[in-house]
Amino acid sequence: MHARVNKAQGARIEFYNKTGKIHPRTTAGRYNTLRWSMVWITQIIFYGLCWLEWGGQQAVLFDIEERKFHLFGLVLWPQDAMLLAVMLIVAATGLFFATALAGRVFCGFACPQTVYTAIFRWVETRVEGDHLARMRLDQSPPGLLKFAIKATKHVIWLSIALWTAITFVGYFTPIRDLLARLPAELGPWEGFWVFFYAAFTYLLAGFAREMVCMHMCPYSRFQGVMGDPDTRNVSYDVLRGEPRGTLSRRQPERAPQGDCVDCGVCVQVCPTGIDIREGLQYACINCGLCIDACDEVMTRIGAPKGLIRFATERELSAPKATPRPTLLRPRVQVYLAALVLFAATGVWMLIERTPLAVDILRDRHALMRLDDAGRIENDYILKIANMLEQPRRLRVQVDGPADIRLESSDTFDAAAGSITSLSVSVSGAADSSLRGSQQIRFTIQDLEAPETRVVEKTSFLLPVTLAGALRQD
Repeated sequence: MHARVNKAQGARIEFYNKTGKIHPRTTAGRYNTLRWSMVWITQIIFYGLCWLEWGGQQAVLFDIEERKFHLFGLVLWPQDAMLLAVMLIVAATGLFFATALAGRVFCGFACPQTVYTAIFRWVETRVEGDHLARMRLDQSPPGLLKFAIKATKHVIWLSIALWTAITFVGYFTPIRDLLARLPAELGPWEGFWVFFYAAFTYLLAGFAREMVCMHMCPYSRFQGVMGDPDTRNVSYDVLRGEPRGTLSRRQPERAPQGDCVDCGVCVQVCPTGIDIREGLQYACINCGLCIDACDEVMTRIGAPKGLIRFATERELSAPKATPRPTLLRPRVQVYLAALVLFAATGVWMLIERTPLAVDILRDRHALMRLDDAGRIENDYILKIANMLEQPRRLRVQVDGPADIRLESSDTFDAAAGSITSLSVSVSGAADSSLRGSQQIRFTIQDLEAPETRVVEKTSFLLPVTLAGALRQD
């Protein structure tokens, strides 16, 4: 339902224009070539990356069960959540920066919805024919031939959607192991996500299409606030194109006429079905297909290209004005500064990252005890995470007041990519003048890579009186 009736006034209020199914016309040109180049690049990366191996295992793997993220030999743990957050901020800031420069250009060339819609429409064109043939097929009465054509298209769509879903799940479960267990031995969560993502891709790319860009995607609603009059968007040059008229009326003796011949090709090729001549609209995804189509028409009638082009609002309203340098725009400077800052922060965090994490817990069953030599002992449990995918030989050292020393073994082995629990005892002189809680430091160091070391502080309890120590014991 796309409208409601105001009973008091008897007026029909339209919530949106119901256009029906859109069958875009195929066009060729530099932006269409760029668009398909991005389809190839993104899909080669997506479908191929999960098959790459690095160091004997999958190069990119989000191992949820083991709570690890493998990225070309780099293993990120939950302790690296801040680094992942910075990576997401960099991606978001980069999107804002691109939007400030060229509007919704990400949507037109790299958005997954755009990419898979283009793939599904390509299949539709190969199976059903061009846009006119598709419209005739949809309007034709049911029959065996129509069913066979439609069934062929949907089988191909479902195959693409299923393989896309398997690839997606293959980034969370090793892809080779996943394929070996298809379909009978899939776990419940793996089976759910294969089914859900396949259905998700099939429905959104095959049926929802432009409705996602126009009504479901939040980016289409707020991307306008990231631009300004100097942001380049796909635009129609009103000063040059108006008044529009048919080609047959372009006669020297008639009234002056703009370059637009009102052919409607720009509307026919638009994947969201809008008319760019009506001005900038939130539904425009800046794919540039209307530019390719219009340039082709301009070439045929002998007029200059660029009636529809990437242009700024300031440029179109004052063609002779000096364009404002891109990097001097405050909005662009803010986005660029934020992008550089967060990218540098991420690089710094990655360089300074120590692939060793230590958590120190006190033994809560006995705060302290007095040993045979008359020294005060405290017990600790060290949780040591070896973030490398190789075993390590580590040494534990302790320093602090009261002649602190380690009573247990100071070296141990940590298995590859594991968390090791180590119980240690630390003793201090009972005859020291120090009393109560004292700060001490544990140092855990890699024997084969001495520069890899972690220092953690904790407290060491000394009795107020010797009798107090005996009671604790």
